[in-house]
Amino acid sequence: MSAPAGALHGLAHVEPGDIERRSFETIERELAPRVLDPLTAPVVKRVIHTTADFEFADTLAFSRDAMAAGVEALRAGATVISDTTMVASGVNKRVLGRFGGRAVSFIGDEDVAAEARERGMTRSAVCMERAAQVEGPVVLAIGNAPTALVRIWELLGEGRMAPPALIVATPVGFVNVVESKELICGLDVPHIVARGRKGGSAVAAAICNALLYLASNGERA
Repeated sequence: MSAPAGALHGLAHVEPGDIERRSFETIERELAPRVLDPLTAPVVKRVIHTTADFEFADTLAFSRDAMAAGVEALRAGATVISDTTMVASGVNKRVLGRFGGRAVSFIGDEDVAAEARERGMTRSAVCMERAAQVEGPVVLAIGNAPTALVRIWELLGEGRMAPPALIVATPVGFVNVVESKELICGLDVPHIVARGRKGGSAVAAAICNALLYLASNGERA
């Protein structure tokens, strides 16, 4: 479908390399009335860049050691385990791989689906049981399923999961979303949580990429 006559009149051509720069300039300008924590600001700005939603400046919650723990884990070659293939696909594997890390999701595994049906559980919950078996530093990036967060909370409480290096909790929706994220906020484990109903897989990936950017001393992720 063609654009209405005159719709493109006056729109300047923007070089691809300038789009991100100008986007962040706009974000910083519109955030100017706020005072962001300089430690967490890179994550907040990256999430706003991904979503165009400035509400995340208020709703992203960081545990005291979340930023340092996340960056340190990624530099140590952490496995980023997500509840969706979308999160795993959105994490910059080139930068992550340079540290010896990988991004995975077990959600599409046939045995996970079969076990979930047999036990009457969601696949996301079963995926977190798989995640508990992964050795080495782990970042759990949960962008969609509240049941994954609840299962993480249960496994940690039962002593069946070693504390991950970081939990990124950003499910979006209406049913058990707010409550499950509050469970993570109550854990004595490094976490970054998008409180409230908003979030999504793209937000989880954006948080991981912002941490990768910091871990790689400014190499764009």
